Amino acid sequence: MKAKLQASWNSLQSASLYGFRRRRSLIRLRAGDCTFERSGEVRTGLLAFSLILTLRPAVFLLVLFLCQMSPTINVKGKESGTARILGSGASGVAELFVFHPVDTIAKRLMSNKTKVSFSTLSPILFRDYATAPLGRKLLSLFPGLGYAAGYKITQRIYKYGGQPFFNDILRANYKTNFTNAFGERKGMMMTQAAAGSLTGIGEVVLLPLDVLKIKRQVNPEAFRGRGVLRIFLEERGALYRGWGWTMARNAPGSFALFGASAMTKDYLFGLRDYSQATWGQNFVASIAGAVASITIAAPLDTIKTRIQNANFEHKVSGVTIIKELVRNEGATALFKGLTPKILVVGPKLVFSYTLAQSLIPWFANYV
Repeated sequence: MKAKLQASWNSLQSASLYGFRRRRSLIRLRAGDCTFERSGEVRTGLLAFSLILTLRPAVFLLVLFLCQMSPTINVKGKESGTARILGSGASGVAELFVFHPVDTIAKRLMSNKTKVSFSTLSPILFRDYATAPLGRKLLSLFPGLGYAAGYKITQRIYKYGGQPFFNDILRANYKTNFTNAFGERKGMMMTQAAAGSLTGIGEVVLLPLDVLKIKRQVNPEAFRGRGVLRIFLEERGALYRGWGWTMARNAPGSFALFGASAMTKDYLFGLRDYSQATWGQNFVASIAGAVASITIAAPLDTIKTRIQNANFEHKVSGVTIIKELVRNEGATALFKGLTPKILVVGPKLVFSYTLAQSLIPWFANYV
């Protein structure tokens, strides 16, 4: 099996090299190393090739192995795939334009390693523009908007559109298991939560876009004038730095988000078909899910952010960050930024999740 999967990886790399080589461009691929030398034009599709190379062989082999071992999937959800993409994508676009500055503020507060006071707040939030006019200060809160757009919209489509898909799979293949373990009513809620957790774990594939967004927000010096294509080709594995902590954060965070939302709809509103919830019910359920998700994931989110906002060449483990953080700032620093996240990032999650839950069933009436 291992030899078969390794052969598949080698075949993919060979096919990619054959498809993207062009006249005076040279791509050399050797064991564990990729060198790119360009003396002429390169096809636009080279960006896709660089994304493939960013995925380490071990990750690719793991994905293939899971596909080989997974049960046969032949399910059809209540909503079409198109409706899920449109509904979740629309929520991501709306969230981006409304809340990107809020996300920048939260990331800069979490990355700050000094005590926050009224006198230091402006330099922490606005960096080099702390003394600039108000308008320029506000514009400084929109760094990395392009990376944020690529990440946020893709992430929302995957998270809010993918969770129902995982839920369909679990209900089609493991409904009896959940019912026997938790009962019919709680089993349905646990299925929603488990589907959310699986979605959160799989979200790690989008990590490079998240890394670039965070670095642009809190550490733009790490780019050193390089474009996105050059960064992908040069950094590769560094873009997946912190992937383990990201999965550790996403699994319980997404479990709490979708689980608390389902519990609220079930116990508070007595709904059995969650897609029939009104805008108001979705709003209340989203608040419960967002607060639970942010609180549970806060310590791991702080660690993940500090790993990702360092320079590309600076490698530091999560354990080292925890030791230094507890020694220098105290254990409560693991929850640094929790209050502003609940107050301002919480509404962002509530906003997008409410929109997605309401728009997906609405689009399902037409597509």
